[in-house]
Amino acid sequence: MQTSELIEQVRRIEIRTNRIVDELTGGAYHSMFKGRGIEFDEVREYTQEDDARDIDWNVTARMGSPFIKKFIEERELTVMLVVDVSASGAFGSGDKTKRQHAVEVAALLAFSAIKNHDRVGLLMFSDQVELHLPPRSGRAHVLRLIRELVAFEPQRIGTDINMVLKHTMQVLDKRSVVFLISDLIAGQNIEKSLKITNRRHDLIAIRILDPLELAWPKTPDITLEGSEEKTTLSFRRKFQRNYAVSAESLFRSVRKSCERARIDLIDIRCGDDHVKSLMKFFKHRRRRR
Repeated sequence: MQTSELIEQVRRIEIRTNRIVDELTGGAYHSMFKGRGIEFDEVREYTQEDDARDIDWNVTARMGSPFIKKFIEERELTVMLVVDVSASGAFGSGDKTKRQHAVEVAALLAFSAIKNHDRVGLLMFSDQVELHLPPRSGRAHVLRLIRELVAFEPQRIGTDINMVLKHTMQVLDKRSVVFLISDLIAGQNIEKSLKITNRRHDLIAIRILDPLELAWPKTPDITLEGSEEKTTLSFRRKFQRNYAVSAESLFRSVRKSCERARIDLIDIRCGDDHVKSLMKFFKHRRRRR
């Protein structure tokens, strides 16, 4: 991709995203994450006005009288976008590939973060970490992040979610909001990694799937003719039914893993309005809290 084409594509993404980011940050995003991060303030003696649940029993035992540990809300959050750039993202039965949808979702979350005065970082991965941009704030940083999402060419084609979640734990030194953006078709058990990551951070999975991955379209039989014989491939009802059952089994299996790991899962299908999907999730989570 030439530099001029890249700049134009990033500009279009910024303009399109800025049109809707105010709606997303006008209450839903901010209220959902406000107060998620806390930092230590002080240890002081307990008074009758304090909540007994705040008593620090270790300090109390050493000092011989009740002490409490106080915390304050952090003024900014750290948001890490962990984006799958493996080969499966190049698939798309419609106008856009799964990776293009992932870029738009990541851009919307990134601009929402800086609008809320949060820091945002990026981890792109295949079966290795392809690129890591540490969390920072500001428009210039987000524009660089989007440029990388649009133009970056991964070195590998596989997917290793367990690896990237472990790496995420290593590079984030305090509690953060982590968005895992992937089709979650990893061919591996990721439930344990989801649980471990969610204990330290606020992990949210965004699964991007193409409609063709969930249901095979009506397709006529295909005849392959060789030099000596013919072979007919049938895609009739039995095949379509078996395909749908297999896809639904994988679809439900990933959702169950997320539920057992107690992380939220947002499903976005290519061709659907991902803004509505995110807004619906944010509002639901705000009510739940």
